[in-house]
Amino acid sequence: MNFVKHLELEGLHAPFSASSSAWLRYDDEKAIQVYNNKKATEMGTRLHAWAKETIDLGIKQPRSNKTLCAYVNDAIGYRMSTEVVLYYSDYFFGTADAISFRNGVLRIHDLKTGNVGKIEHHMEQLEVYAALFCLEYKIKPGEIKMELRVYKNDEVLVHTPTAEDILPIMDKIKHLNKLLESLEYKEG
Repeated sequence: MNFVKHLELEGLHAPFSASSSAWLRYDDEKAIQVYNNKKATEMGTRLHAWAKETIDLGIKQPRSNKTLCAYVNDAIGYRMSTEVVLYYSDYFFGTADAISFRNGVLRIHDLKTGNVGKIEHHMEQLEVYAALFCLEYKIKPGEIKMELRVYKNDEVLVHTPTAEDILPIMDKIKHLNKLLESLEYKEG
C-alpha cells in the first residue's frame, strides 16, 4: 500500500487526535469549548510573538489602557528583555514574558490573553520566575526590590513581593531538584 504523505501536517497535532482520545466522551458543548480554548491558545501565542517583536523593535503603541498597548509600552519604557529563559536546572526553568534588573530592582511582566483564571495563580507564577532569577544569578531576594505585573483584561495588576514570599519558593525548588536528581541517579 502506498500511503498518502501529508507533509504539511507532520509534527502537528489535531485538536481532536487519537493520542488524546478523551474527546470520545465529549458532548457537543464540551467539544466546542475545547475547540475554542485551543483557538484562544493559538491566538495567545500569536499575540505574544507580536508583542515580543514590537517591544524588541521599540515600537510604542498609542497610549491606552488596552492590555497589549499597556504591556508593550511599559516593557519598552522599562527597557525590558523579552521571552527570557530563567534556568535553575533541567527540572526547573521557565520563560518570563518581559524582565529587567537594574539599579537593584527586578521587574517581571506577564501578558495574559483570552480567558484567564484566578489572579493568585498568575502572581504565584511570577513569584516562581523571581525565585528562578534569584537562584540563577545568585541574588538574595532580601537585597533587592521586586515588582511583578500581570497585564490582563485591560488592567495592570501589580505585586511587590518580599524576601519572605520568594525564599520559600527558592527552598522548594532546591529541595525538589535534589530529590529528582537523587531519583534520576538511583535509576541510573
